[in-house]
Amino acid sequence: MDFVSIRIITGDVARLVAFYERATGVRADWFTEDFAELRTASATLAIAGTRTVPLFAPGSATPADNRSVILEFLVDDVDGVHRNLSEFVEDFVNEPTTMPWGNRALLFRDPDGNLVNFFTPVTPAAIEKFAR
Repeated sequence: MDFVSIRIITGDVARLVAFYERATGVRADWFTEDFAELRTASATLAIAGTRTVPLFAPGSATPADNRSVILEFLVDDVDGVHRNLSEFVEDFVNEPTTMPWGNRALLFRDPDGNLVNFFTPVTPAAIEKFAR
């Protein structure tokens, strides 16, 4: 089994897609006005509107209601990314901080309040773990 994607349900697909395109530098592929994907080499971030929820099960997902999942992106220079994101991210949870497990991490919220972590491995063990 392979993990391939995570999907965010939102009330404003265009706004959230634009945010993630700007934050990641990845262009989205649009399939309908209610569904787009940002694909990286290792996974896909799918963004879907509330009108897609009944296709799975009515009421099974609620937009802007996540308080437990963190979307994580491996970046080459988290401090440089922080400077770039400062121009448009409104809610930083922390500044770049070196974590005990060896990653330098920047935590912020997207426009729907989802937590996003951009990180760069900085210790030898973390660098080895995430070697590209």
